[in-house]
Amino acid sequence: MILDERNEFADAVSVAAAAGTALIGDVIDLGAASRDIGAGQPLYLIIQTSTEIITGGSAGTIKFQLASDSTANLATSATIHIDTGTLVTDDSAANDARLNAGGLICSISLPQGAVYERYLGILCVIATTTVTAGAINAWLSSEPYPAHRAYPDAMPV
Repeated sequence: MILDERNEFADAVSVAAAAGTALIGDVIDLGAASRDIGAGQPLYLIIQTSTEIITGGSAGTIKFQLASDSTANLATSATIHIDTGTLVTDDSAANDARLNAGGLICSISLPQGAVYERYLGILCVIATTTVTAGAINAWLSSEPYPAHRAYPDAMPV
């Protein structure tokens, strides 16, 4: 898989924050609203835990959303295209395994035919308590993650 920096939302970006909703990392400027951001090919949202996501003292929840909006801060009237579902945060023993370092939070195909507003980004929704540590990597890919390929053995000439 080749990663294009322009298709990357987050590279080890911290998600430590108080309860609430926040834009994480960069946004992708699509230039205009669009129905086909993959040029006819499926695209996948990949979110991976870079540094373990934990809360201090009591369990909480966290989820991530792929959203688009007419403004770069995704604060006007964001349209949610993908929601990872709620994950339990605590310490490494009680965490959802996807929140431990190296965990795959999601590898989901973007909805085809949906109208995407000009700016595309990742929202982090924290509930119950403060996330005290953790970071994610998030990007768009033309292949689901992990993309396993099997190649035939080389034939002698």
